[in-house]
Amino acid sequence: MKEIKITDIEGIKIGQAQDRTGGTGCTVFIAPNGAYTGVDVRGGGPASRETTLLEPRAAADKINAVVLSGGSAFGLDAAGGVMKYLEEKKIGFDVGVTVVPLVCQSCIFDLAIGDCKARPDADMGYKACEDAFSDTEPRQGNYGAGTGASVGKLFLRERAMKSGIGFYAVEVNGLKMGAAAVINAFGDIYENGRRIAGILNKENTALSEFSTSEGMYKNIAPVENRFTGNTSICCVVTNAKFDKAQMNKIAAMASNGLVRAVSPVNTTADGDSVYAMSTGDFAADINTVGTLAADVLEKACINAVKNAEGMFGFKAYRDLQ
Repeated sequence: MKEIKITDIEGIKIGQAQDRTGGTGCTVFIAPNGAYTGVDVRGGGPASRETTLLEPRAAADKINAVVLSGGSAFGLDAAGGVMKYLEEKKIGFDVGVTVVPLVCQSCIFDLAIGDCKARPDADMGYKACEDAFSDTEPRQGNYGAGTGASVGKLFLRERAMKSGIGFYAVEVNGLKMGAAAVINAFGDIYENGRRIAGILNKENTALSEFSTSEGMYKNIAPVENRFTGNTSICCVVTNAKFDKAQMNKIAAMASNGLVRAVSPVNTTADGDSVYAMSTGDFAADINTVGTLAADVLEKACINAVKNAEGMFGFKAYRDLQ
């Protein structure tokens, strides 16, 4: 197994655009020739667009792009710019008079960081596509959809930490697997069982002496209408060939990487969603690919935290070292 760049995976282009002053952004994964794609949504409050296209019973065979963004549901406007760009490139489903790009999207809630009126829009989505076709390597941390990400929000923003977007990719005997993770979690982040980000102490100088889970256990009374202001959104990409139904299974297996890195995870206060895209023709076992997807996604989650910078008064992992 060797580490590669995620852009080394054939059939995928990745671009980002962000408003670092406003604290939001978007990341786009474009498959010019289409990609068999599945999704696994385990969180209780997702903000998403066109994910029903990925159900096995839906007619669409392949899609053209996945967009991850900030802005909560307002950020869904970014997909319009992606569609405009792809239509100009003649990438999409041919309907005779034009092509209709098939674009799925999921968003994180980042309105409480920076300017709550700063949201990904069609212009930002278009710029992310331009970045994708410039063939530059996507940056980790406070870029793209990770610009306004944060973690450890049991006490809302009071003791939370800055997070971001992370990438990781490997090649195993010709099989390529890459992952992107935007970690905007209610819970804490772990590396090999060790808590590396999450709730800070009252002084905001170090991690809290208790984890999010332990904090929750101190008061087990029902919490009415816990705010859904979190959500980790991820995308794994492989050169292995599978159909849409199989990619839904791989997305579900990939979600196990998120489960290993984030705790608590998949709560009603999160909208956790994982996409899985197949862009190649490499023959591989589905269980092997799903297992590898989880391993790679776990590493991307950790990279999202370790590459983040302190911003808008939020401390990051590197500030505590």
